[in-house]
Amino acid sequence: MATVAEIIGERLHRAGCRHAFGIPGGEVLAVMKGIDDAGVKFTLVKHENAGGFMAEGVFHRTGAPGVLIATLGPGVANAVNVVANALQDRVPMLFITGCVDEEEATTYTHQVFDHAALMRPVTKASLRMTAGAAEALIDKAIAIAVADPPGPVHIDVPISVATQQVPAAKVMLSAAPALASPAPSPALQQAREWLAQAKRPVMIAGVDALYHHAEDEVRRLVGELGIPLITTYKAKGIVDERHGLVLGGAGLSPQADKILLPLLRDADLILLAGYDPIEMRVGWRNVWDGTADVVEFSATRNTHYMHQASISFVGNVRQGLATLRAGIARASRWTEDEVSAIRQQLLAIYRTDESWGPAAIVDVARRLLPHDTLASADSGAHRILLSQVWDCYEPRSLMQSSGLCTMGCSLPLGIGAKLADPERPVAVFTGDACLEMTLGELATARDAKTPVIVFVFADESLSLIEIKQRANNQSNLGVDFGGTDFAAVGRALGGLGFDVGNRDELAAAIEQSLVASTFSVIACRLPRKAYDGRI
Repeated sequence: MATVAEIIGERLHRAGCRHAFGIPGGEVLAVMKGIDDAGVKFTLVKHENAGGFMAEGVFHRTGAPGVLIATLGPGVANAVNVVANALQDRVPMLFITGCVDEEEATTYTHQVFDHAALMRPVTKASLRMTAGAAEALIDKAIAIAVADPPGPVHIDVPISVATQQVPAAKVMLSAAPALASPAPSPALQQAREWLAQAKRPVMIAGVDALYHHAEDEVRRLVGELGIPLITTYKAKGIVDERHGLVLGGAGLSPQADKILLPLLRDADLILLAGYDPIEMRVGWRNVWDGTADVVEFSATRNTHYMHQASISFVGNVRQGLATLRAGIARASRWTEDEVSAIRQQLLAIYRTDESWGPAAIVDVARRLLPHDTLASADSGAHRILLSQVWDCYEPRSLMQSSGLCTMGCSLPLGIGAKLADPERPVAVFTGDACLEMTLGELATARDAKTPVIVFVFADESLSLIEIKQRANNQSNLGVDFGGTDFAAVGRALGGLGFDVGNRDELAAAIEQSLVASTFSVIACRLPRKAYDGRI
């Protein structure tokens, strides 16, 4: 016999989960203990939204679903943003909440509302735990979370149910997703003929290529068939971005679009590998004009209509790409010199050779931080710039909120990644407004003993919004704010703090941070309008 809380913990542990995040409440104490006792370590956070991003950071390092725990009422409401982000960004997550028993809810209203009604629009499923079906319910939740497309599942656990003892179940459910490769068909034969004949092919790889472990197949298409690669931000690093045919991430920079979109319009074949345009700005809607052959390998059916394809295969992206490529010889006329010239055009926009500025921060950090550094980026102007000029050498080495573009995500993402993979350096890139949203999580980094290095782009403005205001001839309103002494805040919360204004000061701060046993905050002072003309 085991309690329902113990069964939940055992099943999560069996699914590979080793970390859970949240804030205690009386309604979830039994669940927290059951999970922690099972070997899924509970970490206290300062806000449920941040806890969810820490859970995502763990997922990116382990592949196991993230686990977020919240108490009833305000705890549930606080997590709505990060749960919605998980749905849009394909993050498998178990969001476990406490609730009062149905009999209690009949006459008791304090902090009580319909959790499931709130969660249904932003989850794949909302389930209510029962004692009689505890094992089936938790297994079902895990299976739904990891099935295509991956996403969050909400589990409401009534207070009395969590401590009930139940016998072991007779049936074990499987959480392994079943995916198919394309069957022989005229459509597959046509796609293979197009690939065999394409002289100017271009490939776009997205997040589903990662979830289907298609990295090797994407690399072969790039390396063996000479196909230049553009990725979404989430898919950066699926092929080492030092490769001569990799053009880097795209999707949110109009300046980069001026260079990249003409390549797609001039292509004779566009190959979409697990590409979901939820990461892309509106300028990527229907960017090809119908002259190119477009072959799509997708985890799910195209219901977004951001683009259309000549031929669309739904199933396992890795197997699909392997079937497409088998036996095809290179016809591409692209050379690495051509692609290198395009990369140089992109770098010229962002001015990585500047004496000081946002691109200089990224340039110094990428050169001095070890090659195996994991990085996270927050939302805003700095993210658009960084995602263009920060080279990723492997998949999942740059974490960010792409579909929802949530501010305040980078610090908790970095903390989660460091907990799951403590031997690797972690760099957190954040704007000053984003960090002000999550300053309390520096205390989490202290208590969890995660020595992340936090780079703050401190220009005292919501730069991306301010740029849009000026572009629309609108007055400056609600985008500028006073300067916070982030270095002093970092020291006050138990970390190191540095205030830097040039490359040499930044380099010295990075060197000290790399050997520190606690987190570091490096506040990089920037002038207003530092991003003009770059994004």
